[in-house]
Amino acid sequence: MKILLVGSGGREHALAWKLVQSPKCEKLYCAPGNAGIANVAECIEIGAEDVKAIVEFSTNNKIDFVVVGPEQPLVDGLGDRLREAGIAVFGPSEEAAQLEGSKGYMKDFCARYDIPTAAYARFKSIDDAKTYIQAQNTRVVIKTDGLAAGKGVLLPETAEEAEAIVMDMLSGNSFGEAGMELVIEEFMEGEEISYFALADGDTFLPLTSAQDHKRVGDGDTGLNTGGMGAYSPAHFMTDELEQKILDRIIKPTVEGMKKDGAPFKGILFAGLMIVKGEPKLIEYNIRFGDPECQPIMMRLKSDLVDILLATDKGNLAEYQDKVEWSDDAALCVVMAADGYPGAYEKGTEIKNTSELDVMEDVYLFHAGTMRDNSGALVGSGGRVLGVTGLGATIQQAQNRAYHAVKAVDWPEGFYRSDIGWRAVAAQKDKAA
Repeated sequence: MKILLVGSGGREHALAWKLVQSPKCEKLYCAPGNAGIANVAECIEIGAEDVKAIVEFSTNNKIDFVVVGPEQPLVDGLGDRLREAGIAVFGPSEEAAQLEGSKGYMKDFCARYDIPTAAYARFKSIDDAKTYIQAQNTRVVIKTDGLAAGKGVLLPETAEEAEAIVMDMLSGNSFGEAGMELVIEEFMEGEEISYFALADGDTFLPLTSAQDHKRVGDGDTGLNTGGMGAYSPAHFMTDELEQKILDRIIKPTVEGMKKDGAPFKGILFAGLMIVKGEPKLIEYNIRFGDPECQPIMMRLKSDLVDILLATDKGNLAEYQDKVEWSDDAALCVVMAADGYPGAYEKGTEIKNTSELDVMEDVYLFHAGTMRDNSGALVGSGGRVLGVTGLGATIQQAQNRAYHAVKAVDWPEGFYRSDIGWRAVAAQKDKAA
């Protein structure tokens, strides 16, 4: 098969790395790719959101299968346009992509199908939103209705702070069009977890769990980011908890989308809060997480092309109980440019990455990288590298990842030093 991968981040590098391992992958292209993806695929200069150009390239080059990494092109209808052209695609329709494209759509969907989630209300009016905030007895969470690159979720400490955020958002100052409608919901206390399942419109295939680290600083402090690291599987996942997630959240979602006339084909990435042992849906994403995808791909032993293609063909049922996973844990540490998630400098040189090539059970996934005119590797984004380690325990995976991180020579970069801290602490408690 000739396969086109759409995207340019760490998630896409992890997918590319796994796709080319399939004997079915004769040729892999990536639009637009990055410096790391260029080692395993032919990168083409087409932006991930250029729907028309992607469809034209796929048609002209007789692409058999398109794997869409990021959410925006799916929300913009790339899946529909490719299917209209007779090309198989991994990713939902424009209508089904609203599960991530609109927080309000997702919350209303959950209300219709009795999927457990936080109490909420939707607002376009500043005054109405303020009145709602003043009536709450607890903290609230404020979310942009539209896509905001993983940064449209704000956690005010006080009602006064919440009102200021509402004014800033609904005036268009902070998130533009994405923030012109808001979802305000109750603040849930618990531990967050990510769960992933594939769907083909009729059935679903459970994959695995992960835990992300959103805050920029150690100890989960500072601003929210797109993700500073992740590990898989989540340390507190049990068979009982997984069954609750499948029965109460994933299954009714697949059935509800089909009933609504928008069958979901692709990946359901459920961001969950575990509240006193019970899963509640925080949000849905319609693509693999970044950086969750990196450790997940490190653990996956089965052919990725087979299971992704099955979502489009509608034969996921054939793969039930057949997806193989490593028993090992995997952990990804994100190296970001100084200043991220605020203003940061691009074009700073990154050295010594070749040292990671010979390290056991370590892989360096590129996120925001490129080659300059001299061929040097430089940063081109906020999150730049995803150093991922595999180990028999989460502690071993963590040790390997950080040993590799310390070998990278990049003075203008930084990273959290505690990725996986909850899992390591829980492991130590269990051993004691």
